[in-house]
Amino acid sequence: MPSNRKDGSAYDVALTEQQWREKLTPAEYQVLREAGTEAPFQGEYTDTAARGVYSCRACGHELFSSDTKFESHCGWPSFWSPLAGDNVELIEDRSMFMRRIEVRCAHCGSHLGHVFEGEGYDNPTDQRFCINSISLRHEPA
Repeated sequence: MPSNRKDGSAYDVALTEQQWREKLTPAEYQVLREAGTEAPFQGEYTDTAARGVYSCRACGHELFSSDTKFESHCGWPSFWSPLAGDNVELIEDRSMFMRRIEVRCAHCGSHLGHVFEGEGYDNPTDQRFCINSISLRHEPA
């Protein structure tokens, strides 16, 4: 993962790749630092309805609230909005022969998932932030 934001400024948390490898499990590293994806319907937060805040597993930065989590039946936790617009960074992703919008933690640059629009979900933004469970840590309300 790049060590700078798309505007060229440094992330608030800037560790070397070796430091990230020591901090994260191999599975966490693969998703958070190498932009991998966990298997659908396997993550610990896919079907969770517990109240609280979801933070970045890599750096602890608060990202999403359970108030915006909804059941999309897509296999990963889905949110219709981050806690604040500057909590996440949106990056154009042209990998896998597609055009998607990658969602990263704005604090450390870790990969969280992707955001999709116009799918017809009944929520205030018509967006689905499709986030890997392994990228998150739930903090109960």
